[in-house]
Amino acid sequence: MLVYLRDKFRRNGKTTFSRGELGMLLSLYGGHVQKGEWRDYAIDSLTDMAVFSIFRSSREQPLYSITKIHSRSLIKPSQYAVHSRSKFLKQSASLREIIDFIEEQT
Repeated sequence: MLVYLRDKFRRNGKTTFSRGELGMLLSLYGGHVQKGEWRDYAIDSLTDMAVFSIFRSSREQPLYSITKIHSRSLIKPSQYAVHSRSKFLKQSASLREIIDFIEEQT
């Protein structure tokens, strides 16, 4: 397993999505925007997690929140989780698995 140290040491003390992860998330989001299902998103960067929230309307609670949970270990990868409103749905070490799960749900 190849571990990039630049991904493990955050510059500003916040966890963020990588460019590749953002590409995957925005691809998922864009497909549902084209279908008219989703209308807005938000990205939050916190100390130990980053959150990509998806909304049907900008006035509602997030329909889905995809969370990247930072691993403090250089060996253990970050974990991803998906919540719908306040309900936990799934956790995985693979963002692709989380995205596939959301696609199955919609």
